[in-house]
Amino acid sequence: MGDFNKTAHWDHVYQTKPLESVSWYQPVPKTSIQLIHELELPFSAKIIDIGGGDSLLVDHLLEMGYEDITVLDISLAAINRAKERLGHAAERIQWIVADVCDFRPNATYDLWHDRAAFHFLTEEKDIASYVEASQRTIAEDGKMILGTFSDKGPEKCSGLPIKQYTADLLETTFSPAFRKEKCFHEQHPTPNGSFQDFVFCRFAKK
Repeated sequence: MGDFNKTAHWDHVYQTKPLESVSWYQPVPKTSIQLIHELELPFSAKIIDIGGGDSLLVDHLLEMGYEDITVLDISLAAINRAKERLGHAAERIQWIVADVCDFRPNATYDLWHDRAAFHFLTEEKDIASYVEASQRTIAEDGKMILGTFSDKGPEKCSGLPIKQYTADLLETTFSPAFRKEKCFHEQHPTPNGSFQDFVFCRFAKK
């Protein structure tokens, strides 16, 4: 996208739009919670939420009893909003401000969750970087939960073009290192009353 500044774009979004007005707002991220419940992970499992921003998933993970949670987002403004909302509980979370395509952690994670970032990667080199980051970062026998716009979903979000996916395309994209466990579609209701079609897939590290 040329000289487009992704960080500045997302900082502006989070500095100007209330949480309850953004299209991805979910007071209770039921699908993600259900998929995580099904894994029966120990509470000590290392979980990372990619593009977590000020999503409320982290609040629910804390309530569920998970003790080792990391949130990664490209926007410091988003993370600061989440910290302010959580108050003292924010000290129990690891916060990382980074572009996931450049993510080079020292740690590995038992669960990689992303319902926000992947569909914004429209260039092949960025998609390849994301796949490589997930392969390198997810522990052996780890899991990945990915929710992204389907081929019946929107073509833009927050003023940016996105890449649509079918379940088959997601499986192909991650097949070198991951095995598909399940995929399904979900209609996400937005605050303005419209619906966005998502495809969710859960993968296991081979």
